[in-house]
Amino acid sequence: MTSTPIDLGRPVSGDVVELILDDHRRFETLLRDLRDSSSDRDAVRRALATLHTAHAIAEETHVYPKLERKDAISQEEAEHGEHEHAEGHEALLAVLELKGTDTDAFDDAVEELAKVLNHHLTEEELTILNPARDEVGERVRAQLGEAFATERNRQIDEGCGSAEQIRELVARARRKGLLDEDQDDE
Repeated sequence: MTSTPIDLGRPVSGDVVELILDDHRRFETLLRDLRDSSSDRDAVRRALATLHTAHAIAEETHVYPKLERKDAISQEEAEHGEHEHAEGHEALLAVLELKGTDTDAFDDAVEELAKVLNHHLTEEELTILNPARDEVGERVRAQLGEAFATERNRQIDEGCGSAEQIRELVARARRKGLLDEDQDDE
C-alpha cells in the first residue's frame, strides 16, 4: 500500500470541472515541490504518484465517458486524454524508479514529468473542461463531481500509485496502443 503524509484533499462533491481544476493546482504544487531540493522529494513523488493515478482513473472511469455521451467531447478527445494520462504514468514511473532524489538523472526525469503533466493540464483545461462547462448542465456536472470524487478517494484509500501499479498501467496503455512500444527504456 502506498501512503503519503502530504494532504491530497478529500472532496466529496462539487462541480466536476472545479474538482478537476483543484487537482490540477495540486499537481502544479507537487511539481514545484519535486523540483525543490530542500523538500522531502521522496514523499512528494509518492504523493504525486498517488494523486496522478487516482485522478486519471477517476477521469477515465467516470468523466470522459459521461462527457462523451453528452456530446461535450468526442471519442478522439477522450482517447487523447487517456493517451496523455499514459504518458504521465510513463514519465512518473521514470521518477519513481530512480533510487536517489539528488542526482542529475532525477532532475532530468522531473523535468520530463513536468513537461508531460503541464502539457496535459493545459490541453485538458482547453479541450475537455471548457466544453464540459459550456455543454453540460450544472446538475450533471455536480453528479459527475460526486462520482469523480468518490472514485478518486476510493483509489487513494486503496493505496494507488505504487510503482508496480503504474508499471502495469503503462503496460496496459502500450497494449491498447496508447503508447509506443519502443519507449521502454528511453
